[in-house]
Amino acid sequence: MATITSDMRSDIDRERAFFLKMALAMAAVIVAGFSFNLAAGRSSFSVSPIYHIHAFVFFGWLTLYVTQNVLVVTGRTELHRTLGWLALAWIPMMIGMGMALTLHSIRTTGGPFFFDTNEFLFGNSLGVIAFGGTAIAAIILRRRSDWHRRLMCCAMASLTGPGFGRLLPMPFLIPWAWWVASVGVPMIFALIGMHRDWRHRGRVHPAWLWAVGGLVASQVVADLVAYSPAGIAITHSVVAGTPGAARTDMRAHFP
Repeated sequence: MATITSDMRSDIDRERAFFLKMALAMAAVIVAGFSFNLAAGRSSFSVSPIYHIHAFVFFGWLTLYVTQNVLVVTGRTELHRTLGWLALAWIPMMIGMGMALTLHSIRTTGGPFFFDTNEFLFGNSLGVIAFGGTAIAAIILRRRSDWHRRLMCCAMASLTGPGFGRLLPMPFLIPWAWWVASVGVPMIFALIGMHRDWRHRGRVHPAWLWAVGGLVASQVVADLVAYSPAGIAITHSVVAGTPGAARTDMRAHFP
C-alpha cells in the first residue's frame, strides 16, 4: 500500500513538473517574440499608452500563470489558491484590453498587413473571449486538478500567438498567416500534453479535447462572421473616419 501511495505521489509530482515546464516554454515564446521585435527595430517603447497598459495586463497574466505553476510544484498550495482569485479578477481585464488594442490597431493602421483586416478584428476578439471562457472553466473546475491544469494550459497556449507571430516569417504565410500563428502553432502545446497523457495514462484526457475544440471553434465562427457581408460591413464601419481607413484593401498583402 505504501508503495502504491508513493507511486501515485511521484506521478502527481511529475505531472506538476511537466506543467511548469510547459508554462516556462510558453513564457519563453512570448518573451522571445517581443524581444526579437524590439531588437529588430520593429517596435519600441515610444507608443500610445494603450500599448503599455495592454503589456502590463498581459505580461501580468503571464507572470501570474508561471508563478501559480511554481507554487504548485513547491507545495505552496494555499498561496496558489489565494492568487487564483486574483486570476479570476484579471480575466475580464485581459478580455477588455485584448479587444481594445485590436480596435486601436485597426483604427490606426488597418491592422497587421499580413492579416486580413476583418479576420484580425473578429479572430482576435473571439479568440480573447475564448481564452477567458477556457480560463474561467478551469477556475470553476479548480477542485478537479486534472481538468484545471489542462484547461488553464490551453488557455495560456492560446495567448502565445503574438509571440509566435513575431518569430515566424508572417508575410510568407499569407493567406494562412492567421491560422498558423494564432491557432496551429500555439496548439502544439496542447498536442504535447495529449502525447504525454497517452504515454503515461494510456488515453488523452478529455480536457484537452474540450479546450482545443472550443478554441478552434471560436476561430471557425470568427472567420464565418468576418467573411460574411455583415462582418465586412462591420469592419468598414469600425475603421470609417480613422487613419486605418487608408488601408483600402482589407486583404493581407506584402508591404
